[in-house]
Amino acid sequence: MIVTKRHSLRIVAVGALSAACVALAGTAMAATPAAHTTPTPAAHQAAALKAGITAKPSASSVGAWQLFRVTGNTTGLKAGSTVTLQQKRNGKWVSLPASAPISRNGSYSLGVKLGLKGKNDLRIISGTTASAVFNVTVR
Repeated sequence: MIVTKRHSLRIVAVGALSAACVALAGTAMAATPAAHTTPTPAAHQAAALKAGITAKPSASSVGAWQLFRVTGNTTGLKAGSTVTLQQKRNGKWVSLPASAPISRNGSYSLGVKLGLKGKNDLRIISGTTASAVFNVTVR
């Protein structure tokens, strides 16, 4: 293979350009901040809006079929969606025919009548979100 002067200049020029590109890439990579694991503001907001429900009965003990109210607040749930009362029977949660819509400010109020005498374990649900269990005793 015969290398001419012109051919040699091309090789030198390509080599110089390649070296310059590698140097620039290294500089650019060094100037780029390292990837960070700090959550974005949207992630903070999503964590802050994690769905939750609170529930508070108006009475802890009522007569059979006596009306009482369950009130509470929700976070991270859409206004207008429904909350439903559930009762624990034989170790399983059963939905009762008592539900109410969630207001714009996230609150709800639900009128309830229970006939099953004794201590009743109750909770409020909306979708997959549930409140803490609360008790109402029916006399």
